[in-house]
Amino acid sequence: MSTESSPLLSYRLFSEETPLVGGDMGVAVGPPHPDPARRLSTFFGVVVPTVLSMFSIVVFMRVGFVVGHAGFLQSLLMLVVAYVIILLTVLSICAICTNGAIQGGGAYFMISRTLGPEFGGSIGLMFYLANVCACGVYILGLVEAVLDVFGAEGTDPPGARVLPQGYFYSFLYGSVVLLLCLLVCLVGARIYARAAFLIFLVVNLVLVAIFVSFVAVGPRQVPVARDANHTFNTSFTGFRLATLRANLPAMYSRDYTTNNLMTFATVFAVMFNGCTGIMAGSNMSGELRNASSSIPKGTIIAVVYTFIIYFLLFLMTSFTCERTLLKEDYGFFRSINLWPPLVLVGVYAASLSASMSSLIGASRILHALAKDDLFGIILAPAKIVSKGGNPWVAVLYTWALVQLVLFAGKLNTIAGIVTVFYLVAYAAVDLACLALEWASAPNFRPTFQLFSWHTCLLGIASCVLMMFLISPAGASGSLVLMLALLGFIHLRAPASSWGYISQALIFHQVRKYLLLLDVRKEHVKFWRPQMLLMVANPRSGAQLVRFVNDLKKGGLFVLGHVEIGELDTMPSDPIQAHYNFWLSLVDKLNVKAFVDLTLSPSVRQGTQHLLRITGLGGMKPNTLVLGFYDAFVPDDYFLRDPAFSQARENDHFGVDLPALQAHFPLVRGAGASKALPAAEYVAIVSDAVKMHKNVCLARYFPLLDKQRLFSSKAEGCFVDVWPLNLLRPDTPAYVDVCSLFLLQLACILTMVSSWRAACLRLFLCVESGDRGWVAKEEKLKELLSKLRIKAAIRAVTWDHVVALHGQPLAAGEPFLNSAARQVTDEYLAAVNALVLQQGGQVAVRFLYLPRPPADTSMYERYLEQLEILTRDLGPTLLVHGLTPVTCTEL
Repeated sequence: MSTESSPLLSYRLFSEETPLVGGDMGVAVGPPHPDPARRLSTFFGVVVPTVLSMFSIVVFMRVGFVVGHAGFLQSLLMLVVAYVIILLTVLSICAICTNGAIQGGGAYFMISRTLGPEFGGSIGLMFYLANVCACGVYILGLVEAVLDVFGAEGTDPPGARVLPQGYFYSFLYGSVVLLLCLLVCLVGARIYARAAFLIFLVVNLVLVAIFVSFVAVGPRQVPVARDANHTFNTSFTGFRLATLRANLPAMYSRDYTTNNLMTFATVFAVMFNGCTGIMAGSNMSGELRNASSSIPKGTIIAVVYTFIIYFLLFLMTSFTCERTLLKEDYGFFRSINLWPPLVLVGVYAASLSASMSSLIGASRILHALAKDDLFGIILAPAKIVSKGGNPWVAVLYTWALVQLVLFAGKLNTIAGIVTVFYLVAYAAVDLACLALEWASAPNFRPTFQLFSWHTCLLGIASCVLMMFLISPAGASGSLVLMLALLGFIHLRAPASSWGYISQALIFHQVRKYLLLLDVRKEHVKFWRPQMLLMVANPRSGAQLVRFVNDLKKGGLFVLGHVEIGELDTMPSDPIQAHYNFWLSLVDKLNVKAFVDLTLSPSVRQGTQHLLRITGLGGMKPNTLVLGFYDAFVPDDYFLRDPAFSQARENDHFGVDLPALQAHFPLVRGAGASKALPAAEYVAIVSDAVKMHKNVCLARYFPLLDKQRLFSSKAEGCFVDVWPLNLLRPDTPAYVDVCSLFLLQLACILTMVSSWRAACLRLFLCVESGDRGWVAKEEKLKELLSKLRIKAAIRAVTWDHVVALHGQPLAAGEPFLNSAARQVTDEYLAAVNALVLQQGGQVAVRFLYLPRPPADTSMYERYLEQLEILTRDLGPTLLVHGLTPVTCTEL
């Protein structure tokens, strides 16, 4: 039916009553709802704050510093490198922003919603600290500019030197400026945007005056005063090619403000600080009218505009000013301007604006961190907002931290730290975009297409390289801090509903490797057990789950469960809602297992389904493990284990402990009837054998207590292997496929770190009249040696047991040729007693499991024989192996 012919359908598709749900950074989430806090346009919300942050103090007070020390060529190289780095990051920002709705928090929001809470929280906090330090840098630069003119040791005439100087006074002046920024930010983003626009006009007017002055002012001598007793002249030459030639090469010397020797790295750190404002617009994402559109457009416009201005300033400065002027007077723009006070106005305005931008941007990042509750009670007050939506408590937090930064006292002292922290954040944004691109998720389809994984990877590499070039110690320290924060958040934070890019990447890679895992290339040398454990009730089967987890040896381990029912009689599939409970159970038991559930009319059919369809490609179960069919009533494991009896605050994925316990039924009491008939249980075993699956039947594993067995006070324990088919003692072979299979499983168990203290024992049943038992023992020793299995061989005389095996069906029939002797209960009881008589503390016994009889009427008798054979043996695994699993060749 066409939507054009149905107005009602059109209304229903786009009605606010039925919005689409896609989540953050995903698809659009329905009709737009106007937010009163989102009032800023692209120009006022992104272009203006980004340009002012990128100019800041650097454009007026550090152009001479950069060109004077680095020369025009290296200055141009620094400029290009800096802008290539930030442009690569801007491309990543644009891609992420145009892929979905952006909320408050800017770069933190992008990183956390892409890389998850651990990366987002750690890098978000570091980006917050970078903005805090940047605010301090801008304020210190403003104070330096003020004292350079009005300070007692300033360069202006004595009449203007009215402000006392010193460390304490610098801190005091910085605190006053910071208080002014605080007052503006406490009012809110709208008043900040208006103030920023006025400053934007002033700064651009000053830049126009500077460019005009380069052309209009003729050559002159410029006095430079270091102090009252040290004054000298240098030259502003106007446009001269000789001046440009002299300024081309680098000539690093000591910075007169810190007396430190400058290098390429230190100069680049100071200059790069003027480019680090690219996130100023992103930080205001919560106040932007259309953040997904405004951030890319506004940021690119600001980057292009500031690059042109910086390039022209570098070029004109190199053409017109002697190097001495550049290196000895960082505020030389005022000395060569048509109206010197105008430059001061620009310096003060730009620095004040950049300070406010960093302060308000940092507060928004902190508010977003607090809302996500990644750092607990420490940041909880930062969630508080005013009626207009202004996070005033976060502003106060940030103001207090900037006060601490002002103790540094000198601009160049902390510029390197700021730069390293910004580079970490930029690299994280590039990493987020790279992860999204590599994951190839269908919902990652940004409207901005001018990026690729190459630009993301290059951005990461360049950021990391520049971090270590600028400050190796600072870069190392920042990475250590990031890892520490990542670990803290991983341990503390609850699971988020933001989506994990790691899951998308893992899926992408696993799919590739599964396609490469070709079952036709399997070889016995690399065989490993891949277990499907059928679990009826984890309250009684938890110990068996943990045991099979030990037994899998890096192979596939799947917990299978069959729900009885017909889908035709149900409104929806009940299985899907149960997966979370089973996955939470896997987390609680701390096992590496998958979960596969099915709905079937019977347990047998459900098990057949799971044996056929569980797994993928070359990772499919080759061994079925079942709990034994008996009347044993185990304890309720949920009541014994502290993980199930003690509530935890951090309940993952919406399944708390009471819900988990309520989902699984209580353990059946003694005398309660089984839902599964005995014949059907044996039929399941027979089905698995027919499907060429190895079978293990586990009995008494609720009694397995590893903590007691392997405690420091306990005596040594054993893992016993009985490789002979005890139900068919006339079988001559000790080394058939099944015997080797159960030997391999026992060996694998003792290879697990928690089982290495157990000793492996292999039992050889002999008759007193059999003279060939020594040869059999030697043959077994040779086999164990070839298989690299360390085990003790123990010969056990069992004449009294064999005598009970039954009488020949025909008189005179030789014993070894009898293939159909009756197995009596007395014989089975004698075998059971023989196994129990073996000394030592036995942890687990591995016994040979005969194939089920072909006659289905004998199924219940078969199960009775197994029950008598294993009665009271403790944890016992009956094993029937069909596949070769051992190899003696390299």
